[in-house]
Amino acid sequence: MTDTRPGTPPGPPAGPPLPATRPAGVPRRAGTRPAGADAIVDCAVYVDGRREPPVDPGDALAAAAERGGFVWLGLFEPTEAELGRIAERYGLHPLAVEDAVYAHQRPKLERYDDDLFMVLKTARYVEHEELTATSEVVDTGEVMVFLGSNYVITVRHGEHGDLAELRRRMEEEQHDLLCLGPAAVLYAVADLVVDTFVEVVAAVQDDVDELEASVFSPERTDDIGRLYQLKRELMSLRRAVAPLEVPLQKLAERQVDVVPGAMRSYFRDVQDHAIRVRDQLGGLDELLSSILQASLARTTMADNEDMRKISAWAGIIAVPTAIAGIYGMNFEFMPELEWRYGYPMVLLVIVTACVLLYRGFKRNGWL
Repeated sequence: MTDTRPGTPPGPPAGPPLPATRPAGVPRRAGTRPAGADAIVDCAVYVDGRREPPVDPGDALAAAAERGGFVWLGLFEPTEAELGRIAERYGLHPLAVEDAVYAHQRPKLERYDDDLFMVLKTARYVEHEELTATSEVVDTGEVMVFLGSNYVITVRHGEHGDLAELRRRMEEEQHDLLCLGPAAVLYAVADLVVDTFVEVVAAVQDDVDELEASVFSPERTDDIGRLYQLKRELMSLRRAVAPLEVPLQKLAERQVDVVPGAMRSYFRDVQDHAIRVRDQLGGLDELLSSILQASLARTTMADNEDMRKISAWAGIIAVPTAIAGIYGMNFEFMPELEWRYGYPMVLLVIVTACVLLYRGFKRNGWL
């Protein structure tokens, strides 16, 4: 691993070179970066919590080492070649670089010698007028963070999770936090990601409440498809939140060279928020399961009610059908064929029997 202590120029990266081609079976996330746009979103050197005058990204690491500060290099969907050049300069581990290029990673924390590589899943609530069986509710992205003694590199994938506002807020309002070094940026990014989870869960809660009201409304509705879709979207969000607890626990409890002891309480606070979000997601998932069971039960009851009504009307219609069938057999010797009042009497019997059956079914709740 490259020695990046102040005053020591960066050397060549350790380990094998960055792979020149994409590994078989590893898809690259569909890019959203505009054609021709630079992968470097921002690059700055911070000394004593203050942003230094602009420096060329190629000279930023040396300038930070000389001045006793650190570099914050922000990247957006870099290509393999772009990140490969940065990896050579900063001495990034090839395996971490490969993960950062191809994305599709679960939240994790990896340690390479004295440096750290952390993957965080970002999430965004997708606004929609009405939840349908095909609605996209949660959109996820990724933020990777390379952390060294005097540098922090953030790699963002996806249309959301922009860190420009976070950087501006830290530069203007959180100088004391920036004085704690690169680990402060890692904390700020993790805190932003988890706070976004809180907002997304609150928005999903509104969808759950709307579905619950629809399922238990007096009107007959078919919500099974919508319930299943929301459970799928909730599962996607849980995959982004649940694995984050272990990396945050490591940062909060273990001694890590590039994470000052003063930063542990900060990461512990983020861990508490992540656990709270995880519990909220678990509660929403259980509630959705209960609502889904209630919807299935209500559908079954409605089907049974329809079958009772159909059976009741079939029973009523069977009476005149049977009588008409008997007298339609054209036998010569049948009761009351020659009686003057036979026909009205048969009609009266049919009407009386149908009325009695209707009242009986009505009394039993079949009609």
